[in-house]
Amino acid sequence: MSYAPSAAVLAEIERAIAAYPERSAALLPLLHLVQGELGHVPPEAEAWAAAKLGLEPVRVREVLTFYTMFRRRPAGRTVIQVCRNLSCTLAGSGEIVAALRRELGLRPGDGDTTADGAFSLVEVECLGHCDHAPCLQVDGVDHGPMTVEAAVALIRGIRGR
Repeated sequence: MSYAPSAAVLAEIERAIAAYPERSAALLPLLHLVQGELGHVPPEAEAWAAAKLGLEPVRVREVLTFYTMFRRRPAGRTVIQVCRNLSCTLAGSGEIVAALRRELGLRPGDGDTTADGAFSLVEVECLGHCDHAPCLQVDGVDHGPMTVEAAVALIRGIRGR
């Protein structure tokens, strides 16, 4: 299986590459464009991006696994990101993740997206809101400080929409 962007996305990628003095500097914009088209960045798109920019494939993988805004697998319609950095962990983010897993029916090892594709639950390294620990984001909107009860109520509210 191979990846080839649509003509429109390829034109945007070429414009992004042209905006930088070094091709490799266009990696983040290129990955955003690929994810915008596919909803995630699958392995074949990783390989394509590396070849397009003249990078080692491991460099693309490093970027994809470092930045939490990139997804390597398809995501649910609602994406919940829970911070697991030191401040949030000490404030109880692990308990929030466990409660959300129970609420969503996600068992450890089963992946991070519900069977119906409604929710994805992802632990991320830092959301940059240590003063609101523990915190989480739902589709990019910050929530915190959170309690287990508040997090479960938030998900139930989303389900009830």
